[in-house]
Amino acid sequence: MSSSKPVSRRHFTGLVLGYIATAGLLGSCQIRPLYGSAGGGLTGQSAGVADELAAISLDSIGGISRRPAARELYNELTFKLERGTSAPEKKYRLRVQANISTASVGVQQLSDVPASYTMTMNAHFILTDMSADKVLLTGKSFSTAAFDFSSQRFANERASRDAEERVARSVAEDIHARLAGFFAQQT
Repeated sequence: MSSSKPVSRRHFTGLVLGYIATAGLLGSCQIRPLYGSAGGGLTGQSAGVADELAAISLDSIGGISRRPAARELYNELTFKLERGTSAPEKKYRLRVQANISTASVGVQQLSDVPASYTMTMNAHFILTDMSADKVLLTGKSFSTAAFDFSSQRFANERASRDAEERVARSVAEDIHARLAGFFAQQT
């Protein structure tokens, strides 16, 4: 025995109208690719956003200039902004001020020696239009990475440097994404 009921005409019409309304709402979305062409296919980056990112002049990283993380952050941002393109005329200036802190998060039993650390990079960035000397975008970014402490001095130094590089790459990725989003909104 089956208890299926026939679908009433009114119920069917309501479902169809609901689907049409949903399709209409979804069709009006303003979603477009950030780095791809809107016409489909893999033709590379959107010319507007990629050109605007390449036109950013990056100042040296302030606050941590003597640490390996400063070099890593600067190099990552330079690569992400220019993407290997020929350097166009610079229209914008990006200033990044960063600091790094380290905190112990675990202690070895019976020895009171830290077993692991977390390293945190906090960065504040300002994008300005060089011709108008006008601030276009400001923001903050941070990243945290953990590393273990051992009885070997070289291993500790290498683990600390690796954590610095990881937080710098993560902060560079976040800043790049925010800049790309800003320029995508402008076009």
